[in-house]
Amino acid sequence: MSPAEARALLARLLATIAPEVDLDALDPAVPIGDQVDLDSIDVVRLVEAVHDETGLDIPERDYPAVASVDGFVAYVVARTAQPADPS
Repeated sequence: MSPAEARALLARLLATIAPEVDLDALDPAVPIGDQVDLDSIDVVRLVEAVHDETGLDIPERDYPAVASVDGFVAYVVARTAQPADPS
């Protein structure tokens, strides 16, 4: 998944979980929850939605890594990258 696709995924999922959040208005380096009112249930719903859309599991220990827009994008891109063809 490209960074643009990962950002679009986050925007789409946040629109269903917290429609009041304007992703473009957020500082991408600051945790989303520090900028808007997201509770722990919203975070779990976001992680579950990522899994439903992509099949990507985000373990609870990695929640801090996906807390910001930049972190989310980097995490999703890295975890969905296709392994290099060994041939």
